[in-house]
Amino acid sequence: MTEQDRHISIWNECLRIFEQNIDPKQFAVWFKTIVPVSIEGSTLTLEVPTDFFRNYLEDTYLPIMKATLRRVIGPDAKLVYRVHPVKKEPAMEFSAAHGNVPENKPVSINTFQPSCNPGPFVFPGLQKLKINPRLNPVYCFDNIVVGECNKMGFNAGINISSNPGKTPFNPLFIFGGPGLGKTHLAQAIGIAAHEAFPDLVVLYVTGNEFKTQYVNAVTVQNKLADFMAFYMRIDVLIVDDIQELIGPATQNAFFNIFNHLHQYGKQLVFTSDRSPADLMNFEERLLSRFKWGLSVELSKPDHETRLAMLKSRCLREGVSVGDDVLEFLAAKVKSNFRELEGALISLIANATLCHETITTALAERVIGNIVGDEKNEITIDHIQNVTCEYFNITRESLASKSRKRNIVQASQIAMFLSRNLVSGCSLATIGMEIGGKDHATVLHACATVSDLIDTDKTFKQYVTDIERILVPSEE
Repeated sequence: MTEQDRHISIWNECLRIFEQNIDPKQFAVWFKTIVPVSIEGSTLTLEVPTDFFRNYLEDTYLPIMKATLRRVIGPDAKLVYRVHPVKKEPAMEFSAAHGNVPENKPVSINTFQPSCNPGPFVFPGLQKLKINPRLNPVYCFDNIVVGECNKMGFNAGINISSNPGKTPFNPLFIFGGPGLGKTHLAQAIGIAAHEAFPDLVVLYVTGNEFKTQYVNAVTVQNKLADFMAFYMRIDVLIVDDIQELIGPATQNAFFNIFNHLHQYGKQLVFTSDRSPADLMNFEERLLSRFKWGLSVELSKPDHETRLAMLKSRCLREGVSVGDDVLEFLAAKVKSNFRELEGALISLIANATLCHETITTALAERVIGNIVGDEKNEITIDHIQNVTCEYFNITRESLASKSRKRNIVQASQIAMFLSRNLVSGCSLATIGMEIGGKDHATVLHACATVSDLIDTDKTFKQYVTDIERILVPSEE
């Protein structure tokens, strides 16, 4: 065996070990199709058919693969995957264990009591700290499909990442329904800013994580000061799902961190499932600061954007899917990118595992199990129709400025249910569709209905009955 064929010899030895430890059917499906490409030093490169294949391989067999490679190659063994896309593009390479994650350079943080346990990511006695930015390299700008639904946010993100903290877009407040790409866009800003300015300290954290860290900090003597010192050292702070940042004490701490970072030109990026005007249980002084920069709404993708997203993901996965199948998926799954991506991955998984050709028939069978009937989608229009039918009133009456009690209550219930059941819908949109009301009127209506549900059994029954009609029980 020549030196040029060494990678083949090494991989054959690995296959021999795998075959002794893995179910024969699984071995035939997941290992016989892998092609050894090369070995340089202790790094073995393997070619796999798709990115889905690579992910499944790592999720299921990574421990035995690591152990086998170290046994055959040595303790410094490393693995690189090569995936060939469908089109005539350069091969894509991925390091094992899901690629390279951005890293911050060590930074100095002032701790206050040597005996105490410092902030959420700080350890006693350390002056130089490595802060994990907690960014997923997959959530980069290159993997965002741009359409009318997200074009403004994408352009603002590019602008911010090239000059963080120095643009008028500070803070950037990204809001919209689930699965529309808020987290992806926010992390893409962090990744791009870190690549352009490696010395900046970038941190991604969720609102719930921040709240939990704060609660932990105040329950340990002298730890709150370290918590505050840690966050005030961040250059680009990304807070996902900031609507979860509830509680006056938590908000007071965040208010002071916000003021410090903004004053010193640090970049702030927030995401939420609703606009700043629609956030409830937030201090007014904090809400006013959320509105200082730019608020961007991500909306549902149109057909062309959904189709472009599917084609982009197929290229990343290295899978060839017919235009008729992609058109079917784009027409069937309309709600958000997450459902659309999940539908495509489920289709690829079924075809790969069952050795079937990807056809429209297979897509229809797979999608039927994970996507609800489109006609059952809850909209503001549907809620108004059901509410009017329940109270035996007309749509014109519901939208009117009548002060009759039954009309007012029906209108308020329609607004309340629209806010709770229609994803990604702002108060302004609800008000506009239900009689041209402003967002303050809708907010008042929601608060009124919530109070009456707790105090009036008859009124509560009205709301429960209508909600059961809109969201029937599966029993």
